[in-house]
Amino acid sequence: MRRLGFAGAIASAVTAAMLATAGGAAANSKFQCEPGETYIMNVMVSAHPYWVPVYQGFKQAAEAMGCETIFSGTPDYDITKQIASFEQDLVKQPAGILLHPMQSDPFIEPINRAIESGVDVVTFAADSPKSKRTAYITSDNLAEARFAAEEIVKQVGDSAEYAVLENPGQSNHDLRVTALIAYMEQNYPNMKLVGRQATNQDTSAAYRATASILQANPNLAAIWIPEAGSAEGAVAAILEAKAKVLIMHADITPTTLEHIKAGNIHMALNPNQGVQGFMGFIATYLAAHPDMFDPFNDYKVSGYNPMQIPFIDNGFAVITKENADSFDLNKYMEGRDPN
Repeated sequence: MRRLGFAGAIASAVTAAMLATAGGAAANSKFQCEPGETYIMNVMVSAHPYWVPVYQGFKQAAEAMGCETIFSGTPDYDITKQIASFEQDLVKQPAGILLHPMQSDPFIEPINRAIESGVDVVTFAADSPKSKRTAYITSDNLAEARFAAEEIVKQVGDSAEYAVLENPGQSNHDLRVTALIAYMEQNYPNMKLVGRQATNQDTSAAYRATASILQANPNLAAIWIPEAGSAEGAVAAILEAKAKVLIMHADITPTTLEHIKAGNIHMALNPNQGVQGFMGFIATYLAAHPDMFDPFNDYKVSGYNPMQIPFIDNGFAVITKENADSFDLNKYMEGRDPN
């Protein structure tokens, strides 16, 4: 499991200060919301299980500070619909929005407009770096790709055939794929990329793509997938073909977790979702309260929000057959309010 960087250490210190308010100093603390102060978390494909632990972390931080939260977004994998849901969130006049932008550039103008209207925006898991968003919280996608590449070579050797599925346009998924390919080319030139197909988190498309790659490349030894939805389709195709292919993917779903337990998937690299949501709330709260301190910089003359955090690394966990039970979402949610 990876550690937080410097910005994450700052956020952890803030968390400690928050917890101190529970000892009786809450009335004097700046880490408390005004009555009705609300923060929204906006995502695409809102029914995806990935968001559940993230929102739980988001809520836990908010509850510690007496803040209100709303889970929002669109059930569709549709950038136009997600932007529409984001704009509907703005009508509620929240203090801030923690946003997972489906695509980077289409969200530049909506994010900038939100900030100009007084609603601060922080991105998580995927970014819109050219926008005026205040902070970005994610796992280190380059580190994930390096780890995956080294594990594949460790398991299948340094002169084997491998393939990747991808989801072009989503920044974290793009990095997970391009960084792995680049790492292989630089460090293991005898590893041969024989298949690269866009499946866009579509399980059926991943099934068809993987079946096609297997048919064309009977010596395929490994496949790397940047998200769990496509991994569900890939493992189905590989099992049907009775092929011996090492499967590694990022993120986790209940379905891929069961395949890990059964030994059908080698391992998954999963962002620390609860930390992502918890630190995401803290960063969003700080963005909405930049007057909490007077930093040693030029924010007064330049006019920018001084609570700029370019990157917080929430770390990632390696899920294997041995520790898979710790990632059972149903067990995690027992007794918890999902709303």
